Amino acid sequence: MTQKRLAFLGLGVMGYPMAGHLAKAGHALTVYNRTAAKAAQWVAQHGGSSAPTPADAARDAEIVLMCVGNDNDVRAVATEALGGMRNGAILVDHTTASAEVAREVARAAQARRVEFLDAPVSGGQAGAENGKLTIMVGGDAPVFARAESVLAHYARAVTLMGPVGAGQLTKMVNQICIAGLVQALSEGINFAQRAGLDAERVLDVISKGAAQSWQMENRGKTMVADKFDFGFAVDWMRKDLGICLDAARGNGAALPVTALVDQLYSRVQARGGNRWDTSSLIRLLRDK
Repeated sequence: MTQKRLAFLGLGVMGYPMAGHLAKAGHALTVYNRTAAKAAQWVAQHGGSSAPTPADAARDAEIVLMCVGNDNDVRAVATEALGGMRNGAILVDHTTASAEVAREVARAAQARRVEFLDAPVSGGQAGAENGKLTIMVGGDAPVFARAESVLAHYARAVTLMGPVGAGQLTKMVNQICIAGLVQALSEGINFAQRAGLDAERVLDVISKGAAQSWQMENRGKTMVADKFDFGFAVDWMRKDLGICLDAARGNGAALPVTALVDQLYSRVQARGGNRWDTSSLIRLLRDK
């Protein structure tokens, strides 16, 4: 393996372990986080170095990777990073954001002779920690080829979906599908419990048939146990679904189930469940 000079910007629940996999693989890594103490903690655990600004972290990197919060965060951090990046370097954005902001950053990168890939991920915190994320990428094929081996350190699948923006659009499809699955799983488990069935046993049986899904395998039994203090937060899902609904208004796609589930999540938020796992939708059914 050829060691590369990398930078990672954003050490949240996803970025922290993703950057850790790059360090374990032997790459020279400089990290940046808005809260400097988190960056210092990461360096103490993994080695490498930290920098006080995105531009400083990115200055000598061949590939700069970022995972931040939303469109505005992407704009701000990418703008700062591009100010320090060298010609021919690659900026990879793992944030789940809009396709519009991906194209906007790509234009800004091109003006500075920097390459850009939008590369949102799926698999949640556990996927990041275990290096088993699914990464859907938008960008040019030659640029993707240069970055693919780096992304593979924390992924089970890395796939080029099309030009810039295609990665974000694919992630929207992912979130649209998940929204319906979580609501259906909530309804099924609630029905089983109200019918007097052993819900865990029901899940064991139906997970071996056509109803099987990642959500069922990984969240079904915790939903039965009414445990939601982990995983992908409701606030993050509502941000993602808002992106999906905005995009659908632009392309004419009908998203009736997604719109309904988005409103159901707003009710979870109203009950103080902002940081609960997205599988907490079932609580709305139990409280009826």
